[in-house]
Amino acid sequence: PSVLDSFALLSGQLNTLNKVLKHEKTPLLRNQVIIPLVLSPDRDEEIMRQTEGRVPVFSHEVVPDHLRTKPDPEVEEQEKQLITDAARISPDVAQKQIQSLNKMCSNLLEKISKEERESESGGLRQNKQTFNPADTNALVAAVAFGKGLSNRRPPGSGASVQSGQPGAGAIIAGASGMQQVPMSGAPAQQQPMLAGVQMTQAGQPGK
Repeated sequence: PSVLDSFALLSGQLNTLNKVLKHEKTPLLRNQVIIPLVLSPDRDEEIMRQTEGRVPVFSHEVVPDHLRTKPDPEVEEQEKQLITDAARISPDVAQKQIQSLNKMCSNLLEKISKEERESESGGLRQNKQTFNPADTNALVAAVAFGKGLSNRRPPGSGASVQSGQPGAGAIIAGASGMQQVPMSGAPAQQQPMLAGVQMTQAGQPGK
C-alpha cells in the first residue's frame, strides 16, 4: 500500500506538471535564462555536440563569457563617454561632421575602385595576344609547303611549259635570247654548244 500511494502521488504531480507546461500562458523554456548549476573542468561531449565543437568544457572560465548578457565594465564606460560626448555636439556641427566623414569615405571608395580597375586593365593588357595564330599558321604553310600561292605562269613563257615548272619557261626564254645575241670575241661554233647547255638545263625542274 505505501508503494502504491507513493506511485499515485508521483503520477498526480507529473500530470499537474504536464498541464502547467502545456498551458498557453506558460512561456517556452527555450526563452528562459540558463543558470549553471554544475561547473566541471572535464571535457563534456554533450556540450561539444550542442555547440558544434566550439565549447569543449563548461568551466568557471567560459561561463562568464558564454552566459554574459551585458558587456564588460570597460566597454560600458566607453559607451557612456561616447554618449556624453555626442550629447554635447549641436545638430549643425554633427551634420557637418557626418558630411565630411561621408565625403572622405566616398573619396576613399573611389580611389579603391580606381586602383581595382587599373589593376584589372593591366592584367588584361598583359594577357592580351599580340598576334593571330591563324595568320601565323597560314604564313608558315605558305613558306614551307607553298599552300595558298597562285600557279600563274610568268608572261613570255612558252605554251609547252607545264604550269608546275614555272622556272623552266624563264630558262628557255633566256636560252632563246642567248641564241639570238652573238657573243663578241667568241667563235661562232661555241654558240650552238652554249645553246645546248641551256636547253639541257631547261629540261630540269626549276629550283
